[in-house]
Order: sequence, then structure tokens, then C-alpha cells
Amino acid sequence: MHPDRVPIRLLVTIAIAQLVGWGSTSLTAIVGTQIAAELRVDIAAVFAGNAVHYAVMGLCTPFLARAFDRYGARRVMIAGSLVAGPGFAVMAIAQGYGTYLAAWVILGAAGSATLSTAANILLTEMVGRAAGRAIGAMMLMTGLSSSLFWPTTAFLNDFFGWRGTCGVYSGAMWLVCVPLYLYGVPRRSTEPAAPPLRDAIPAEPPPETGTFALIVVGSALSAFVAFGLSAIMVELLIVEGLSRPEAIGYGSALGVIQISARAINFFGGGRLDGLTTGLIAAFAVLTALLLLAAGDGGPVAAGAFVLLYGLGSGAMAVARATIPLVFFDRATYARAASQIALPLNLASAVSPPALAAVLTRFGGDAVLVLAAGFMAASTVALLALARRRPRAQLIVRA
Repeated sequence: MHPDRVPIRLLVTIAIAQLVGWGSTSLTAIVGTQIAAELRVDIAAVFAGNAVHYAVMGLCTPFLARAFDRYGARRVMIAGSLVAGPGFAVMAIAQGYGTYLAAWVILGAAGSATLSTAANILLTEMVGRAAGRAIGAMMLMTGLSSSLFWPTTAFLNDFFGWRGTCGVYSGAMWLVCVPLYLYGVPRRSTEPAAPPLRDAIPAEPPPETGTFALIVVGSALSAFVAFGLSAIMVELLIVEGLSRPEAIGYGSALGVIQISARAINFFGGGRLDGLTTGLIAAFAVLTALLLLAAGDGGPVAAGAFVLLYGLGSGAMAVARATIPLVFFDRATYARAASQIALPLNLASAVSPPALAAVLTRFGGDAVLVLAAGFMAASTVALLALARRRPRAQLIVRA
């Protein structure tokens, strides 16, 4: 295989497994009210399970860094899929809230070995220099997880109830994901070892601690804004002056725009690396937030916000996964990505309740100002990273 081409079979295999993994864990968006009624808790308590999922993923991922290095991502992801099956099984039989949360703890531990970071590590192992574009292509496909699995979950729920749906997803982990990783992912890198380049400039030493900290700050703050706003987007637009039907319409368009941004990034041929993409995306998100805060709350201002924010946040999702590739090579990417996952997932876990609380207590403008402040700090961190960009990354002289 040519080293700069994305292996389609590998990409499709990983994307299908990621679709199943993320799509199945989004079931609370469809069956949350039924779970709440049966377990006798409020809907906020049900969605707290998703926060636990993200938090446990973040806490567990750094501990898997050595396993990724020693055994490779393929074996780790097979093991994670085997653990995810019992997680859904525990949820299916949960009779109390404690057991329900325990199921999310198991799923979070499994997710740390299978979802997002693990997939990025696997692609980096297998593709090497083409990892950035491969990750972008995978994220383009997995961006459809909600669109595919929300109706799937609704269909299964109509026939089997929410407990039966959990049972189906438990089986899918073993019968779909495990075989995909076992038989669809090669044991070795698909990129042949390149011969020494006579005119190549030696690769630079590993990044300093300050560089790693800037990557964490830039990524975690942007993730806080993205995941927090996605949870309250409709309510935020209503507070800013739209009717509920208008807010739902704009909110629905947001997902399409975000996927479009990923498509533009992929079909653009990967001409921009993760850091450059992140800078452009951060400026777009920051501008969008300031436009909505300064606007009159009408449909035009809301439309401009959704368009600019959707393009920026969609591109930023890809950038968060590919910025480390600018500073870490294939040998060190797994450990770096595993360590970055902790603050990234914790930020994703706490942001929805945090921004919901700000919206309820202080209003929409407070949310926009807070989010803009976080994005401004993220932008500053990325600008500082740009000054630390490696000067030589095996650049071949003409």
C-alpha cells in the first residue's frame, strides 16, 4: 500500500465499529425518559450516566498507554469490546440507580480501550504518515452515529423495550465489534518501513512538557465548549430569542454543518495539518459566539451563528485528534494521546451540567461570554503551539 493513501478496508472496518460503539452509548437520548420512570429517578440523573461514561473513559485511558505500546491498539480494542458487552448486560438488568451507574462505569472503562482515542492510536499505528487524513475520514463517517442509531434505538425499543435494546447492544459488542477488530484489522502496520533517506533532515526530539501542556489546554477548553453547547443548544437559542420550533430547526441543521466541515477537511486532501486546522476552527467558533452575543436574537443572527459555529466546531473535532500528530511520531503518539484523553474526557463530562447551570441561573449571554472566554484561551494556546511547531519533520530536500 502506498504510505500516503488511506486503506479503505481498514478505514471502513474501524468506522463501523466506532459507529456501533458511539451509537449504542447514545441510547439515553431516546430511552432516557423510560429509564427514569422505571428506576424512579429524574431525567437529569439518567443523563448523569453519560457524564460518568466520559469521566471513566478519561480516567482509564492514561493507564492503557503502556498496553497500547506493548500489545498494540488492535488487541486492546478487542479486549475493550469484550468488556463492553457485560456493561450493556448490567444496564439491561439494572433494578436500581446504583446498578445503572455501575453499568456506565463498565462502559466507560471499555470505551477507554475502544472509542475515539483508541481508534486514533490504531490508525496512527497502521497508516503512519497518512494518519491525519485517515482520522478525518473516520470522523466524517462516525459523525453519522446519532443519525443512524437514534432511529435504530427507537425501533428496537418499540419491539423489545429499553432493557431488550441494551441486550441487543450487549450482543453487538461481541458479535459485531470483536470480529471487526479481530478479522478486519491487520496485525502489522500496513505501511512498509521506509528506507533511510540520504537527504532527509533528522526528526526533532520529543516535545517539551510545555508543548504538551499547551496541547492539553487548547484541546480541553475547546472540548468543554463543544460538548457543553451541544447539550444546551436548543435552550440557548430559545433564550436568545428564537421560538422552540425555530431553535429545533437550527439545532438540527448544526449537525449537518459539522459533518460538512469534516467532509471539507477530508476531501481537501489533508492540505492543512491539525494545528493549522485548529487555529482556523478556533477563530471561527470564537467569532460565532461573539456574533450571537452581540446580535439581536433574530433568525439572521442565529443562522449566522449556527453556520459559523457548525463549520468551526466540526473542523475543531478533527483538529483535537490530529494536533498531536504535528508534534509526536507514530512511536510516541499512543502514550501522548492516552495522557491527553484524561483532561479531554473530563472536560467533556463536566461541561453539559456546568453550562446548563450557567444558562439556568445567569442566562444565555453569560453562557456565550463564558464559552467565548474559554475559546479565546484555547486560541491563545494554539497560537503558542504554532511558535513551537517542529522545524524539521523528515523534510526531504528537492
